[in-house]
Amino acid sequence: MDDFEIFLAGTPGLEPALCDEARAAGFKGAEAVPGGVTLRGGWPDVWRANLVLRGAGRVLVRIGAFRAMHLAQLDKRSRKFPWADVLRTDVPLRIEVTCRKSRIYHAGAASQRIANAIRDGLGAEVFEGPVKDAPEEALRLMARIEDDLVTLSIDSSGAPLHKRGHKEAVGKAPMRETLAALFLRQCGYRGTEPVADPMCGSGTFVIEAAEIAAGLAPGRSRAFAFERLASFNPAAWSALRGSVAGHETGLCFHGFDRDDGAIRMSTQNAERAGVAGLTRFTCQSVSAFAPPEGPPGLVMVNPPYGARIGNKKMLYGLYAALGEVLRTRFGGWRVGLVTSEAGLARATGLPFLPPGPPVAFGGLKVQLHRTEAL
Repeated sequence: MDDFEIFLAGTPGLEPALCDEARAAGFKGAEAVPGGVTLRGGWPDVWRANLVLRGAGRVLVRIGAFRAMHLAQLDKRSRKFPWADVLRTDVPLRIEVTCRKSRIYHAGAASQRIANAIRDGLGAEVFEGPVKDAPEEALRLMARIEDDLVTLSIDSSGAPLHKRGHKEAVGKAPMRETLAALFLRQCGYRGTEPVADPMCGSGTFVIEAAEIAAGLAPGRSRAFAFERLASFNPAAWSALRGSVAGHETGLCFHGFDRDDGAIRMSTQNAERAGVAGLTRFTCQSVSAFAPPEGPPGLVMVNPPYGARIGNKKMLYGLYAALGEVLRTRFGGWRVGLVTSEAGLARATGLPFLPPGPPVAFGGLKVQLHRTEAL
């Protein structure tokens, strides 16, 4: 297999931003589709996507497809499939099957046929369905049966890609790194300007911006499921990781929060991410927020919404105070604000552009509100 379909699973609503990132990273043929981005490539492209893309939640590999009208045919064709080209006998596997608009409609029966074919033909240990007792190292194989077409995919990532391996300390309602990266991209951030967050929480926006500016690969500190596939080449992977080494930046990134605990968490997370020298975290209230020294850049903030943190009625004053500070002190800066409440965004009095699409975040629907330079 040296040319196959690769699916970058993303956050619904942010597919265009993920597609833009993939194209900017040199992935050819990237196209936004519901739920993510499709492109074509080989295993080195799979490895690189996991290593360098900030907005993808997972990288799925379409390893094959065939038609099956009934379970006996599914069994026969599963036994003929070249599993050994991708899977190893010593690595356990977990199979998940979905059926839609097909004559094969029983996902459990279909899963059993595919699992038996792999057990008998490859000798690997196979677990059926999203079972909790599957070992952590088990690879995830997905079979989608739609209109009688069986499409087989491998999750090449393993743990979701927002788990970079750096943010161990988190507060309430932390934002995923993948989501923060795409919101930064939607605000036009490309690593060439400072970023400041007046309510930084665990520091996600600030740390993500610093990593982008320093050219640090988001997957540099973690392992991936593709390392347990038969197609894996350790020497080629080591060379690829070594080619993404990062670079110097003269920028500094600032996070502020009124909670001492949040500042401690942010500082620790930045240290683990290797960007402690590029970031500054300070305990202070919104009323004390002022532009750091240097050129203007982007203020990126994810304030409380009132749904899980804070009382919504009490938050209008906070948003109004934030807007006043930004309007009077941050001339030349752009603003990106994420909230689930359009009314709270309006309370800032900032000249927001039309908001971005609704995005699922922690059981809520949030939107990005952004301005041009103030």
